[in-house]
Amino acid sequence: MKRYFLILALILGTTGIAQNDKTIYQFKVENINGETFDLNSLKGKKVMIVNTASKCGFTPQYAELQRIYEQYKDQGFVIIGFPSNDFGNQEPGSNEEISEFCQQNYGVEFPMMAKIKVKGEEKHPLYQFLTEQSQNGFKDSEVKWNFQKYLIDKNGRLVAVKGSSVLPSDPEIVNWIQE
Repeated sequence: MKRYFLILALILGTTGIAQNDKTIYQFKVENINGETFDLNSLKGKKVMIVNTASKCGFTPQYAELQRIYEQYKDQGFVIIGFPSNDFGNQEPGSNEEISEFCQQNYGVEFPMMAKIKVKGEEKHPLYQFLTEQSQNGFKDSEVKWNFQKYLIDKNGRLVAVKGSSVLPSDPEIVNWIQE
């Protein structure tokens, strides 16, 4: 009987079911000012994680991200921006330049993190979690371009992935925030 449970535990562990306990709360990241940002501080909030870029056709989404953030931040919703230069060299600036750009052009007040890799060999551990079902217990995905959105529920679990062309104000996203 013991052997049966050991085999069952091994099978469940390799299917990702046992990984469902993993959340974004296990991660600490660096914010755009070089300070540690503990994602554990977001417990009980819905979170949208977005990889951003300043010189992209989707860059105007910063305005909508800020608008949605302002509208729902007092209702337990947070947006976190992760600048990345992984697509077409569209985020070449330093963290300081990115911060200044976001503030001057879009009045960004939602948390912005330090520039990271969201794909490839040097992919940040948070993005490994977001893109690998074996870690997130939800689904495999690939960051295909700037402004891809990852929706995280109040328990820190990945629940949806939205492509770059899906606007932050898309009814499906807004309905999810309001649930």
